[in-house]
Amino acid sequence: RLLIPNWKVKKNSPNWSTNLLKTLLYNQNMKAVRASIRYAKALLEFAIENQKEKSVVEEMQNILSLVESSPQLDEALNSPILPGFQKRKIIDEVFPKASKIVQTLFDLLSQNGREGILGGIAYNYIELFDKNQGKVAATVTTAVLLTKDLEKEILLKAAALTPLKIELKNIVDPTIKGGFILRVGDLEYNA
Repeated sequence: RLLIPNWKVKKNSPNWSTNLLKTLLYNQNMKAVRASIRYAKALLEFAIENQKEKSVVEEMQNILSLVESSPQLDEALNSPILPGFQKRKIIDEVFPKASKIVQTLFDLLSQNGREGILGGIAYNYIELFDKNQGKVAATVTTAVLLTKDLEKEILLKAAALTPLKIELKNIVDPTIKGGFILRVGDLEYNA
């Protein structure tokens, strides 16, 4: 079943092949997102059973930062040209000190040919872990650095959006004319 985003695939249009390719890539990405969430949930459950969820979240933070900072690693893990055993070798070389639980994840990803979603799994694991701990990450984008008073005011606004404990991160964007943009989970508040 194909999910059709905003652009429509019309065979009569001059760009129909480009639109079809966009649609196929969109569907592949959606499948990868859903799969990474499922793997992250299973990993969290397994880590909780083994009482290792805190050490696994540290490993997932490390994995996420490496995947985000190294486009070559992400390209290699998503390459359709590289065979699975080479992708696994790369994972083992980049993460040589992975715990037994994370090694089990690597095994499972290799068996299923899903090495390319490792970064997504790490991201989703961290979010699920925080939610399990009763925390949620919030970002506030402002033109200038927040003062303590303004930070308290924004935390009050954020508390109205979620019952979870909020960990606030300030992003300074000088292009903002005034006010702030608060993002809590998938909710956004503009003021």
